[in-house]
Amino acid sequence: MKDLFQLTRALVDIESITPNESAAGDFLSGELQSRSFEARKMQVEGKRENVVAFSPRNSRPDIFFSTHMDTVPPFISSSEDASNIYGRGACDAKGIIAAQIIAAEKLRAEGLFVGLLFLVGEERDSIGAKEANLHSMGARFMINGEPTQNKLAIASKGALHVEVIAHGKMAHSAYPELGESAIDKLVEALHRLHAMKLPLDSQLGACTKNVGSIQGGRAPNVISDSAKADLFYRLVGPAESLRNQITETVGNLAEVRFTRETPFQRFRTLEDLPTMVAAFTTDIPALSNWGEPLLLGPGSIHVAHTTGEFIAKEELEQAVETYCSMAKKLTAEV
Repeated sequence: MKDLFQLTRALVDIESITPNESAAGDFLSGELQSRSFEARKMQVEGKRENVVAFSPRNSRPDIFFSTHMDTVPPFISSSEDASNIYGRGACDAKGIIAAQIIAAEKLRAEGLFVGLLFLVGEERDSIGAKEANLHSMGARFMINGEPTQNKLAIASKGALHVEVIAHGKMAHSAYPELGESAIDKLVEALHRLHAMKLPLDSQLGACTKNVGSIQGGRAPNVISDSAKADLFYRLVGPAESLRNQITETVGNLAEVRFTRETPFQRFRTLEDLPTMVAAFTTDIPALSNWGEPLLLGPGSIHVAHTTGEFIAKEELEQAVETYCSMAKKLTAEV
């Protein structure tokens, strides 16, 4: 599938780090039109636009293939060898875009019409998905593409973003008794959170915690008056009890702010497809109006967001066939 590999590389070679997706959207809109799709842009914010496509004109497909155009930094141009295509977005998610386009073409040739929905902002806040959800086309199913090694996800973990903010009182470090160290409070709060038992689900596994960043203090010889840590929990169930547990554990040491939450999701299975659990979040929670969701795509999440990101050519080819098979099974359902 030379066209599949060429399209993947062409997409990878377009820098589309969030929120700079406009060039990728322009390319996809033109590319889809050249392939006889009716392609439209959906304005999201400024020059940022989703791309929605279908064929024939003005059709209302029962199934949409969807994924995202944006990537994380830094930009890495494409390269390839006999087995793999390399570069930023190779598996997350530009190879998936290419596979979905080729699959949609194959299905159209067989008389089965699916739509395509390519979104901005997944890597940051799902702003493109949220806008798309206001413009649903009434599909029955949405197959969302993320790197799952072509396994069908039975669930995806949610996310809880937390800020822990400690307040103190400045003083000369030679006289610590005159001040109140915000950093000391924050360290103790994080120590308590580290020792806290997290939820466990028999299918999804364990809820996990990452302290992504810490800021605080003014100088080595100044008692700190403020300090903050940003935490990221991967959810395996409803977040309410975890929020309460975090707040109670931190106590009066610091202020706790819950800044963003993405719920965990459970999905259906399809016969004969291997399954997995996605420990990452997706656009799916923000696309509730686009039909029943399924999650599958080529590539491994373990190499996404790394300097060595790649996708196996064999997996790309397999994804085209798997997307076609899934669409046929789903449309056959009454």
